[in-house]
Amino acid sequence: MNFGAFIIGDEILSGKRSDKHFARLTELLGARGLRLSWVEYLGDERPRLVDAFRRSFARGDVVFSFGGIGNTPDDHTRQAVAEALGVDLVLHPDAEREIRARVAAGKMPVAAGADGPSPQQLLLGSFPRGVDIVPNPFNRIPGFRVREHHFLPGFPQMSHPMVEWALDTFYSAYFNRQPPVDRALLLTGPGAYESALLDLMERIVADYPALRLFSLPSLDANGQRRHLELGVEGDPELVDAALAEIRAEIERRGITWTPRP
Repeated sequence: MNFGAFIIGDEILSGKRSDKHFARLTELLGARGLRLSWVEYLGDERPRLVDAFRRSFARGDVVFSFGGIGNTPDDHTRQAVAEALGVDLVLHPDAEREIRARVAAGKMPVAAGADGPSPQQLLLGSFPRGVDIVPNPFNRIPGFRVREHHFLPGFPQMSHPMVEWALDTFYSAYFNRQPPVDRALLLTGPGAYESALLDLMERIVADYPALRLFSLPSLDANGQRRHLELGVEGDPELVDAALAEIRAEIERRGITWTPRP
């Protein structure tokens, strides 16, 4: 199963705020033996969001989307999801209950003479028709989920526990508690070029489809080639076997190598 992410907000693209979701999501997935397949950064532009969500829904990936689900005019994620799905926005009863509970607990301001949340506050619980909520342990204002997509607030202290809840609730069958390993060799010398080793790389990919092969050339400060890092990632036993084949072949070709630290 592929996992992806949308990170949404003009403030991210303008540099006013730094993204804190990518690194944390990668960490949360990795702790469960999973990995992120893709990430896309988007501004608060509704037509572009609609297009991105339509494409994503069609792929069938598990997706975590951060940002844009507030009730201010610059938040467009809820509306874009509704348009992508061809449904309207409605006040979700579970979200309404959470908002009213927060108001009753004195955690949200109430207008003088009012006995409950304002219409503007209830907008926080207006989601595309037919979705389920994602509970928010930080302040009870939920996110929502539909078609394996989880739409969460932009605040990391809210959204990251919500990611953990979603992973542990819906995707534990995919967990691999033994994290993958990656091992590599640092190759130097005249034959240590990617183009000269493509046949070896293609053979390893064909023989070990469960592994991920990587090839990373490295240059020094003057732009001169230092080494080629060639390795594989995945199940430890398969990694060891594949790396042994790589090592035997590069030795046969007379290429100098050292183990990557």
